[in-house]
Amino acid sequence: MLARIRRLFRQFFRKSRTINNEPLNKVSLIVIILIDIFILLNVFTGLDNISRWHISPSQAYPCYSEWNNYRTQTAKDKDYEMIKLSLSNRNNPPFFQRNYQQLKEAHLGNVAEICLKYAEYKDKIYNSENRQIIKTINQEQAKISTLEQANRNIRTQYESTILEKIAGQPREQSINVVGAEKAKQELDKNTRNISTFVRGISQLKNQLLAKPESGNFIAFLKDEGKFRAVEKGYKQASFWYPSIQLAFQSIFLLPLILVALLVHKFAGARGYGLISLISWHLLVLFFIPLILKIFEFLQIGVIFQFLFDIISAIFGGLLFLISYVYIFLIPVIGFVIIKFLQRIVFNTKFQAANRVQNSRCIKCVKKIRHHDIHCPHCGYNQYIECPNCHNFTYKHLPYCKECGYSQ
Repeated sequence: MLARIRRLFRQFFRKSRTINNEPLNKVSLIVIILIDIFILLNVFTGLDNISRWHISPSQAYPCYSEWNNYRTQTAKDKDYEMIKLSLSNRNNPPFFQRNYQQLKEAHLGNVAEICLKYAEYKDKIYNSENRQIIKTINQEQAKISTLEQANRNIRTQYESTILEKIAGQPREQSINVVGAEKAKQELDKNTRNISTFVRGISQLKNQLLAKPESGNFIAFLKDEGKFRAVEKGYKQASFWYPSIQLAFQSIFLLPLILVALLVHKFAGARGYGLISLISWHLLVLFFIPLILKIFEFLQIGVIFQFLFDIISAIFGGLLFLISYVYIFLIPVIGFVIIKFLQRIVFNTKFQAANRVQNSRCIKCVKKIRHHDIHCPHCGYNQYIECPNCHNFTYKHLPYCKECGYSQ
């Protein structure tokens, strides 16, 4: 098995740097490598673009993250914070529903209707009166912050002044601008003002939450059935999205692989060495991202989720066992792929039969005469002695052309 793999690697590298079995000069090889790099970059760019063609779960359910955060919050004023979030845009009106609908532009798929309804409620909240309430609340909170900072400064000076007074230090020698009595009065005044502002803010919040559009939005958010529908749709979309991405990436790569393969076979059959070399490089380049994407899918796609669910159900938290599964599974998959390529795609007997029928060299596929024992282009011996009749018969074919003996 190892000898066969080594032979495959030698054949691969020999085929990648020779034209008609002649070594490629260094300058031409550098040009080929530069072309390979350029094409590979464009292939990955195309794969990235087509992988985002289908609408993603976050685009199909744009309200899920925000809605889920609301449901997981435990703060008492989370209703107000949700309304405030809808009014946080200070520039032009956000038009949430229109923005949600624009997510499907240039994509396959649609935005969930429940999220569009969610955005419609948010649009109704965004009016001038509600924005003015939020603006007033922010101003009052800014005043509270200023007063609280002033109180912290005053307390620092107040405590220092008390210590000076206990120590009997004269007032004119004090390092503090405000005396103890004055500081106490300022603290009490600021504290009363803070309480007034807090009550005012509380009234404004209640006023905002009492608005019909706010009440309808909060009631919508608290509807268990609607959220479960969004959550189910989002998780289902997330489950299938890697598979959809792999399908689109395969659609992008498979035509390129097929064209490169056909060109390579045609050029090899006609003896177009340079075209055969370039098409071979392209064939390899197109297979590289396909293999990488398949392995990436195995790590995050449906198969991974299937294994994850099975191991979670059987072994609980021992999820590291998934790594063991992959460590043993991937070599098996690689072995199966190599066997398939050896027996079906690059089967020597199949290739030899086609080349003999077309009067071509079994090795280099150049045109030769029917009775040529050795290829005049590469020197390869086309025949082998039959063990039964001892006449020459074609290599790699199942029966002797003279006596019909099985080889």
